[in-house]
Amino acid sequence: MGCLLGKESNDFVDKNGIIDQMIQEDFRKTDNEYKLLLLGPGESGKSTFLKQVKIIHKQAYETEEERIKFKDVIYGNILNSIQSLIEASQQLGVEVDEENKEVMDYVTNLNPTTSKFSTQDVEKIKNTWEDQGIQETFKRRSEFQLIDCAKTFLDDIERVTDPEYIPTVEDIIHSRSRTTGIFDVDFNYGNLKFRLSDVGGQRNERRKWIHCFQDVTAVLFVTSLSEYDQKLFEDNNVSRIQESLLLFEDICSSRWFTETDIILFLNKDDLFREKIKTIDPKVCFEEYKGGCDYDNALEYITNQYKIRFEDESKQLYTYTTCATDTDSVRKVFVAVKDIILNSQAKDMGYV
Repeated sequence: MGCLLGKESNDFVDKNGIIDQMIQEDFRKTDNEYKLLLLGPGESGKSTFLKQVKIIHKQAYETEEERIKFKDVIYGNILNSIQSLIEASQQLGVEVDEENKEVMDYVTNLNPTTSKFSTQDVEKIKNTWEDQGIQETFKRRSEFQLIDCAKTFLDDIERVTDPEYIPTVEDIIHSRSRTTGIFDVDFNYGNLKFRLSDVGGQRNERRKWIHCFQDVTAVLFVTSLSEYDQKLFEDNNVSRIQESLLLFEDICSSRWFTETDIILFLNKDDLFREKIKTIDPKVCFEEYKGGCDYDNALEYITNQYKIRFEDESKQLYTYTTCATDTDSVRKVFVAVKDIILNSQAKDMGYV
C-alpha cells in the first residue's frame, strides 16, 4: 500500500524554479546547511524514514557486504516475535495445540542473540507460528508488545533463514532495531546541503534531544496512525497515540521551535487502513463518533494534532505516509524540500 501525499505539497511542487535557483546560488556561496530534526515517539517509524533517505540518496545497502550485516537484526526480529507471541498466548489464556507445547518450550529457550538458526530451530519456529492458538494471539497483538515486522519475517522464515540468504533492501526497510543515541544522514539537493538527525523515541532517549535543538530548520514529527489501540513499549498503561499527542504539543510550544517549520508525518497508513476495518478509534477517543470509516478516522486524528498546533503565524504541514514505500517517501521528501525552500525564500526576502 502506497502512502498519500498531503494536499499542501502541490502548492510547492509546481512553483517556478527561479526562486529555488536563487536560494541554491546563495547557499553555494555561504556553504550553509539545512538541519532537519526527525522527532516522534518510539515505534512511530522514524528510523525507517532515515533508512529510506539513505536509499534514495544511494548512501547505503547497495552492496551485499552492507546488506548481510542485517541478518542478525532480522534473526533477532524473528526470535523476538515468536517468543513474544508464545508469552502473550499464555498471558491471554489462549489455548495452543497440545502437541506444540513442547515445541514452544524449545523455541522459548532459544538464545535471543543467535546469529544462526539450525534446520530444527526453523522447523520448530515455523510449527509454532502456524499453531491456531498463536495465530489467534497474533490477531490480539494490540493487547501486548509485538514489532510490526513479525508477520513479514515469520511468513517468510524459510527464505530468510536459508544458509545463502542475503537480506534485500526491502527486508532491511522492514527490519526493526531500536534507536539509541543520535544518527545523522547528510544529503544534497542540487547545491543545497541537508542534515537529517534521528534520535531515539522512547522516553529514556528523549533527554538527548535537547542537544539537537539549536539552529534547526525544520522538525519532521513522525507518528503512527495505526497505534491508536496500543500501549507504549516502556509503559503498558499509556496509550501510544495519546503519548504522541502530548509530545507533539510539547514540541510545538517549545521555545526552541518558535521560528521553525513543523511537518507532521501521519505514518503507517497501510496498517491503519487494515486496522480501521475492525477496530473503532473510540477505544482511544471516547468522543469520536465516525465509526470504522477510514476517512472519518483520518480526519479526526489529524484534527487532534492540528488543535495542538497553536501558532497561528505558522502553517502546519501534514502528510499521510507509509515509510516502507520508497517511491512515496521520495515524493514526500521532495515536497519537504520545497516547503523549506519556500520558507527560506520568505526569510531571505525573495517573496
